[in-house]
Amino acid sequence: MRLLLNIIWLVLAGLWMAIGYMFAALICFVFIVTIPIGIAAARIGLYALWPFGRTVITRPDAGVASVVGNVIWFFFCGWWLALGHVVTGVVLCLTIIGIPLGLANFKLIGVSLFPMGREIVSNEQARLLGFTPLL
Repeated sequence: MRLLLNIIWLVLAGLWMAIGYMFAALICFVFIVTIPIGIAAARIGLYALWPFGRTVITRPDAGVASVVGNVIWFFFCGWWLALGHVVTGVVLCLTIIGIPLGLANFKLIGVSLFPMGREIVSNEQARLLGFTPLL
């Protein structure tokens, strides 16, 4: 079932959202100070391509630098990527087949707003670490 959801996701939402994340990463790579934020954007862009079977967990070693990075990310890239997830999620929820994909889009809003201090792991690894998988 995961494979089928990922394939449908890739066609209907994943490719477009991944392009948005890669564009945000490219913008961040232009400025030397924001390269770590660009790396986070590229990592989430790859996650947005194939999200089912993986989840986002909070890193226990995230500190003040993650908070500062999240503030910078929110103002430059986060809000418009989150808006893309909202619009895509609403459109996908208009059909019965698209409802699980729309809900997955809504679950990605949090990581699109504040990606620093987060890690993408498999659902099995998240369960072993004591986290509940989102997707």
